[in-house]
Amino acid sequence: MIEARNISKTFGEHRVLKDVSCSFEKGKTNLIIGQSGSGKTVLMKCLVGLFEVDSGIVAYDDRNFTTMNFEQRKTLRQEIGMLFQGGALFDYLDVEGNIMFPLNMFTRQSHEEKLERVNFVLKRVNLENVNKLMPSELSGGMRKRVAIARAISMKPQYLFCDEPNSGLDPQTSGVIDRLIQEITMEYNITTIVNTHDMNSVLGIGDSVAFIFQGELWWKGDKETILHTQNPELNEFVFGTELTSRLKR
Repeated sequence: MIEARNISKTFGEHRVLKDVSCSFEKGKTNLIIGQSGSGKTVLMKCLVGLFEVDSGIVAYDDRNFTTMNFEQRKTLRQEIGMLFQGGALFDYLDVEGNIMFPLNMFTRQSHEEKLERVNFVLKRVNLENVNKLMPSELSGGMRKRVAIARAISMKPQYLFCDEPNSGLDPQTSGVIDRLIQEITMEYNITTIVNTHDMNSVLGIGDSVAFIFQGELWWKGDKETILHTQNPELNEFVFGTELTSRLKR
């Protein structure tokens, strides 16, 4: 489990996160949703330490990440997998090299052991015999699957996915969503997905946190999100004009 306890973050005079408290459960796909500028991306970056919080605590299974020093955070980050928006594969490395990159950085395994792990995770994401292909030779969906394979190569306990369906067609997006959900359940990972895709919410939203103007505005799941009486969430879900009401 990952917990945000009373997290606040300010940039200049703009308070982006306002005393946000939220827990993200193990073995579930935990989604963070909200409009652009709502603070959901800042929240995710605070959770992984890309931004330092102004106040509050981030805890990984009761380990206080906020107070850890550099070496302690480095150790914990070996338990974290990241799926970046767009995949963020290294263009100069082939598929095998991309997936092997964190293994080279964080382990002392032999080349044979690392190659075995590469082949295992490629098979898990339904990609085999693509080791020597370059990212430019892959489709968008294949690049995302390679990025997922890289994210799970270190057998992470925590998986962060930033807009995993960005740039994908609906059918491919569904494949990626199901793959993330299957891996989460299969390996009992704490998975956090930052998204604005309602198809993802309704498909894999075991737990959904709605961030509105820097605050945790609603929390529930895909079963209850369509029946909530929260007007701001309803306007986000059903696409009505929230902006016009805010200007009144």
